[in-house]
Amino acid sequence: MKKLFISLLLSISLFKASADEGMWLPMLLGQQVYNDMVKRGLKLTKAQLYSINKSSLKDAILIFGGGCTGEIVSSQGLIFTNHHCGYGAIANASSVEHNYLRDGFYALNKEQEIKSSLTVQFLDKIVDVTKEVENAVKGLSWDERVKKLSEVYKTITDKVVDKENGLAGRIYSMFKGNQYIMYVYKTYRDIRLVGAPPESVGKFGGDTDNWEWPRHTGDFSVFRVYAAKTGKPADYSTDNVPLKPKHFLPVSIKGFKDGDYAMIYGYPGGTNRYETSFGISLKNEIENPSLVALRDMRLKYMYNEMIKDPAIKLKLASSYAGIANYWKFYDGETKQLKKFNTEAEKKKYEAAFTAWAKGKPEYENIFADYNTNYTAWTPYSKHRQYLNEGIMGSPVAAFAAQLAGIENAIIKKGSTEADIKKAADAANNNRKGFLEGEDKSSDEKILAAVCQYFYNDIDKSQHPIGFYENLKAAYGDLNEEATYKKWAKEVFSNTMIFDDAKWDAFIAKPDAAVLQADFAFAFASAFVKNYSTKYAPLYAAFVNKNNELGRAYMKGIMEMNPAAVKKMYPDANFSMRVSYGNVKSYNPRDAVFYDYVCTAKGILEKYKKDDYEFDAPTKQIEMLKNKDYGQYMDKRTKDLVVTFITTNDITGGNSGSPVIDANGNLIGLAFDGNYEALSHKIAFDKDLNRTICVDVRYVLWCIDKLGGASNLIKELKLVK
Repeated sequence: MKKLFISLLLSISLFKASADEGMWLPMLLGQQVYNDMVKRGLKLTKAQLYSINKSSLKDAILIFGGGCTGEIVSSQGLIFTNHHCGYGAIANASSVEHNYLRDGFYALNKEQEIKSSLTVQFLDKIVDVTKEVENAVKGLSWDERVKKLSEVYKTITDKVVDKENGLAGRIYSMFKGNQYIMYVYKTYRDIRLVGAPPESVGKFGGDTDNWEWPRHTGDFSVFRVYAAKTGKPADYSTDNVPLKPKHFLPVSIKGFKDGDYAMIYGYPGGTNRYETSFGISLKNEIENPSLVALRDMRLKYMYNEMIKDPAIKLKLASSYAGIANYWKFYDGETKQLKKFNTEAEKKKYEAAFTAWAKGKPEYENIFADYNTNYTAWTPYSKHRQYLNEGIMGSPVAAFAAQLAGIENAIIKKGSTEADIKKAADAANNNRKGFLEGEDKSSDEKILAAVCQYFYNDIDKSQHPIGFYENLKAAYGDLNEEATYKKWAKEVFSNTMIFDDAKWDAFIAKPDAAVLQADFAFAFASAFVKNYSTKYAPLYAAFVNKNNELGRAYMKGIMEMNPAAVKKMYPDANFSMRVSYGNVKSYNPRDAVFYDYVCTAKGILEKYKKDDYEFDAPTKQIEMLKNKDYGQYMDKRTKDLVVTFITTNDITGGNSGSPVIDANGNLIGLAFDGNYEALSHKIAFDKDLNRTICVDVRYVLWCIDKLGGASNLIKELKLVK
């Protein structure tokens, strides 16, 4: 009995936030959590953190571009976010002649600011709609519930749509479907590029330093949000004016010390802290290793072409950065999950839950059902990864797969000429964008490699029927790399995707036989149709059952110990969250100490002229050597602080999030996590977890001293 009691305590501790763990809903902060924030150093009231009726911190925080966070830092709608968040917009604004990605850019007046295709979203209000949702699906089976939910969501969100004012609602499932909250956002559509450091500053350290501390990356960019003169959202127009925000963050250049309070607002994209041991096993043994190997291959071929030609580097830069970022993440995640025996720990908690659930019909079979569900899907898991990260990892294959839209329009019963023309026009427009970003040389190598990888690594019984047999008959031994290279060369030489004359003739008169005979389409469609018909239904059933079990498991956890619910938080799902902690140094391993800041001294130590990752502008190096720091020098180190670390709990989507001091002032921008805690999507490590942030003083130094854009500094409310 004593052992069972101890096990139950262990299981409860898994789901109760400890130390700095927790991505909290700022609008629903419990008094216990708020009191802890105050105890840690917070000087603001709950109303200053979040209020619907008055301006508050939440009004300065925005969704940037659909996948990052940004913050308003002036009364004229100036936005700070990460360089990697603005990367695509900076690349799109660049050309070989005006390479803002390479050289940096600062608008010295508003007329020089550059139009982008970005949008930003401000949170207007939130509404708990749990009762509405549950009443609408009451009495339905799980499958019926899943089918009904999207309709229910739409019925609820339709009530808040206001196109004139840019308002729309989005419903988030919290605690795995045990709570539903609607967030109402206001979207602004005129966002302009204002400033960005040279890439050698914004990506200093490249892939080598990615997810690592110490770090010396100036990961920031600057934008501005514009609105109509009425203040309402509007499409781009020269008549638009800078937005007057409800709230903007003062910018502190006072500095801070080890142990000072730090708070991060933003939109963390996704965690799965309540994952089961089954999910961790699948991730560690199949999903992550497959993804890492396939991305490693793609990066190698892209890199080999990028270093040859600045134009190709510019073309592939954004795609390469995205692939590389999570290549290293998933590699590190598996290593950390194994290092800390996370799967074994989960099993202990699950055993305790099962013991508690005995005799409770709603819960007692949950883990037996999990076992059955994972056993059924696991043999096909690698296939799914190899399709998504391998076959679709080739840009030409991914584009060719989209042409299925034309094929479907042609062969679908009851399809009209108008339907076919619509599909063909869409493909034609998409082709233009594809060709602009396509590098044939790297893609041809990727195509050959992914075809060979699939043949070697995926069970032969799961191969598309006839594909590899035909490949062997036409090109030779399937165990030889040369066979796949020969085939890939033929694909690139013969596909109409790269032949304007063939393409135009096809678009003018779409023909299913012509499309199906195309080399690229024949390849992509063989694999996509094979997966879609045989394995996609199995995956859908697997996910559906997992979601059903997850909801029941989460409900059971809450019933097992109701008192712990006050210190539980829902998984991140790209809804606004706040985390709190402290600026803090740490010891990653025996005899190693990491300070809480990195300074300009480290840039000079790492600097390698003309190096792909550690080059830096000549002007910057000269200024740093001369200690030309101006008002941005740190008093403690007598140096320029570049980055710092905190104990805050964040994840992807928090990129660009403001790091805020106890008084509500901006002190930095969050941009990364540390390698020692890359298991953070699944399990938070209270000792090793760190958030890596660019110091706002370095941001201002780059804008002002290095970039010469003192006009932007004058906009800010500096706290000295």
